[in-house]
Amino acid sequence: MLNATFVRPDLTTFCRLDELGLVAVGQHLGANQAVIECRVLESDRWCRTCGAEGAPKDTVTRRLAHEPFGHRPTTLLVRVRRYRCEHCGRAWRQDTSKAAECRAKISRRGLTWALFAIVVDHLTVSRVAAGLGVSWHTANTAVLAEGKRVLIDDPHRFEGVSAIGVDEHVWRHTRKGDKFVTVIIDLTPIREKTGPARLLDMLEGRSKSVFKQWLAGRPQAWLDGVEVVAMDGFTGFKTATVEELPDAVPVMDPFHVVRLAGNGLDRCRQRVQQATTGHRGRSGDPLYKARRTLHTGADLLTDKQTIRLNAVFAAEEHVEVEATWGIYQRIVAAYRHPDKKTGKETMQAVIDAVITGVPAALVEIRRLGRTLKQRAADVLAFFDRPSTRNGPTEAINGRLEHLRGSALGFRNLTHYIARSLLESGGFRPCLHSQLR
Repeated sequence: MLNATFVRPDLTTFCRLDELGLVAVGQHLGANQAVIECRVLESDRWCRTCGAEGAPKDTVTRRLAHEPFGHRPTTLLVRVRRYRCEHCGRAWRQDTSKAAECRAKISRRGLTWALFAIVVDHLTVSRVAAGLGVSWHTANTAVLAEGKRVLIDDPHRFEGVSAIGVDEHVWRHTRKGDKFVTVIIDLTPIREKTGPARLLDMLEGRSKSVFKQWLAGRPQAWLDGVEVVAMDGFTGFKTATVEELPDAVPVMDPFHVVRLAGNGLDRCRQRVQQATTGHRGRSGDPLYKARRTLHTGADLLTDKQTIRLNAVFAAEEHVEVEATWGIYQRIVAAYRHPDKKTGKETMQAVIDAVITGVPAALVEIRRLGRTLKQRAADVLAFFDRPSTRNGPTEAINGRLEHLRGSALGFRNLTHYIARSLLESGGFRPCLHSQLR
């Protein structure tokens, strides 16, 4: 900064009005708002119909919300001159399209600031509206339209995708209407270690047809480039993938496999608890006290937790819980093994163990075995592609939960999809590249 060249202060340059084809001619600083009086640089005196020179008629004003400076909203009071052609009688105004769209209430610089605030700074629409000094509906409509035009509708947004993740997401917690949507994530940056995952699209509903129709709407060249699809245990996603992406490899996410085993362990514990005590878990019951310890990896147990589990497994009536816990721990150990080849062999051994020779009393293990038998190829495919998992998908789901909490909920699914794409669509580098 010491070697920078300084010039005389200029309000037009400081407020970046020259980019809008305006020049500042006055200012008024109020308690809660700053107003900058502007004029249009180009005179625009020539008639667009006959080409004759027009005579000045009068002046009208146009108010535009501009990017704020500090916590004070800034408004541009643009003086627009009107002309009348003495030859053909046509009247027109000076062209202000560089400053804002026709009938818009926010300048182009204001829209850029608002888009940065939503995408980069993760501000709420209420905070953006307060910064611009406009109503919530004005800010929301303008920002979503600008984001859709500049970012969401970019035809190059889907380029270079070779791995995707698909999962369900709850977008509202109400009894009325469908509360589920299908989220599709680009996992290519994670796989290639070039950056974070990004949200590709969000679809209303959760079914095979929803995902299948989305895939059918993509260009064939794009479909040919998708090599891997990570998913949970929902068979609808698997069927749609097989039908529309026959050359892609379905991968069942480790998180969901471990959760299937964990859910089976919980159901087994609850069943044994009810059978042995005649009631649901209470604070003094050994099985209930160990409910969280049972989900801890065996290599991470403390001495106190080990003693607690040994006491639980010492009871003969808890043998079914111990057997289910052993299967759960073997699945966790397979995924945690540093050598993926050995982990794959361990997982194969677990699958073989739970699909053959399981006693009828172990209903939870038998149920898990049916699922693992049906999806064995998808489960084992992860070990050949360890960078393909739905962990980033769950992380983006968490960011969308935070978005919904910041906005105090959404009623309009179209707005929610647009805000979700702006929040997690990976657009920050696109906007940073526009900084000058």
